[in-house]
Amino acid sequence: MTVPDPRVRLVDLRDTALSVDEALSAVSDPAAGGVALFVGTVRQQDHAKAVELLDYSAHPSAVDTLRDVAESVLTDEITALAAVHRVGRLAIGDTAVVVAVSAPHRGAALTVCKEMIDTLKAQVPIWKHQVFRDGSDEWVGL
Repeated sequence: MTVPDPRVRLVDLRDTALSVDEALSAVSDPAAGGVALFVGTVRQQDHAKAVELLDYSAHPSAVDTLRDVAESVLTDEITALAAVHRVGRLAIGDTAVVVAVSAPHRGAALTVCKEMIDTLKAQVPIWKHQVFRDGSDEWVGL
């Protein structure tokens, strides 16, 4: 059994509102001179159609996969990483995902933050059901 990397300080799926402050606090460290932050929110339009709401669902393995992804994107330059994704019904403007990464210098933090969100979206089994105002809908990530 592999010991979890202690630099991955927060990884979770939540059905309640996400806190940017919680993620920033999780990666705060006196060794870090830079923090990169990504906050994904529900937008009001997609594919030139008005969005009514999103409903995220996740496979039971999603938290474990999220941790695996977090550990896989770490480099020696990273001080800490946090990633939290929302599940359940979200309205326009709600926060869907927060990723925070700290490092001694901004470049490493920015690079790993981008890699984390991109890899999360590609590999973590979280599915988005997007409902449009015209009554149509679509599943993303299936």
